[in-house]
Amino acid sequence: MSTFAAMALRRVSAQVISQPLACTVFSSAFSGHVTSHTQADRGCGHVTSHTQGERGCGHVPVSGHIPVLVKEVLSVLEPKDNQVIVDMTFGAGGHARRLLELAPNARYFACDRDPLGYENAVKLSNEYRQVVPVMCKFSDVASHLQKAGIKPGMVDSFLFDLGVSSMQLDIADRGFSLSRDGPLDMRMGGHTEDEVTAADVVNTLDCKELSEVLKKYGEERKCREIAHAIVEARFAGGKLTRTTQLAQVVQNVFHSGVQRLDKLARPAHVATKTFQALRIFVNDELNQLHNGLELAGHFLRVGGHCAVISFHSLEDRIVKRHFHDVDLDERGNRSIHDHFRNAELSLDMGLVQQECLSKPWQPISRKVLEASDSECQRNPRARSAKLRAAIKC
Repeated sequence: MSTFAAMALRRVSAQVISQPLACTVFSSAFSGHVTSHTQADRGCGHVTSHTQGERGCGHVPVSGHIPVLVKEVLSVLEPKDNQVIVDMTFGAGGHARRLLELAPNARYFACDRDPLGYENAVKLSNEYRQVVPVMCKFSDVASHLQKAGIKPGMVDSFLFDLGVSSMQLDIADRGFSLSRDGPLDMRMGGHTEDEVTAADVVNTLDCKELSEVLKKYGEERKCREIAHAIVEARFAGGKLTRTTQLAQVVQNVFHSGVQRLDKLARPAHVATKTFQALRIFVNDELNQLHNGLELAGHFLRVGGHCAVISFHSLEDRIVKRHFHDVDLDERGNRSIHDHFRNAELSLDMGLVQQECLSKPWQPISRKVLEASDSECQRNPRARSAKLRAAIKC
């Protein structure tokens, strides 16, 4: 096995190690969160529709982008002046502007891994001097907060708006889009990150390893056939370097006339799940989300709020396990090894309850919050959005 292949598989293994009950997480359906953009892109991310009916509906900060669940986010975060708010996925700044309208004197950390999101944050900081632009991964936010004098227990609110944005899909060179020919990149940080690309993955992993990635991160039923086709294609014609090349290879696996539907019951490209799986793998998205939620729990003050908008079940299940504090000792959640481990060890129950059983989060609602019918009509992207929020205990 090559050095890269070994590293890649360690990333898959790390995902399981860092996520309790990760097997259950991976078994959930991975479906896209999309709206009308182009038929090929449906399912590749949460894409904002630019139809005439949606223009002017809500605050539109960048390229017609409409933030989802704005009223719900404002309700659960309750922004106030002089608070410290950390936006982990600034993007186009839709939620940020609405939060700052209610709390213009709040100290706002606008974080984004994407250079475009960072540029938008810099522009907003020219309007609101208390906005602090930050370009980094979730796992690196802590160091930036500490450099700014923010210590654990000082943050009032955290906001996560997960997934791929229309800004990323609109630029062919980023490699996210099925409909635009571009290099197989898919790095959220673009060329600013010295990380593996989607091209590295499809041209280096063997058939079994590729199948594992497609199955775990894309819930692709034809993962073995697609992995085999990718390996055959690179041996026959050389490396796969373009998005359209990969899309065609996947297309050839399916019989002509086969059509898949996205979550909005519209035709979706058969390579959608393959592109999603590669994107999640390349960017280590699920581990980053886990790290981000751990960071939020560490820096929030007691009584502080955290809101997470997710667009597919893999993300949502991770958020649910954090906020609802899934009990790993429940019979259905324990491995055979854990069931019998330390069976003869006795501990003081008071200490156990104090150190291990106290809940770190109090969910604001036991049920996930979803967009109203009227919002879905104005912004179809909202149909896939799920909001979970919790208070730090």
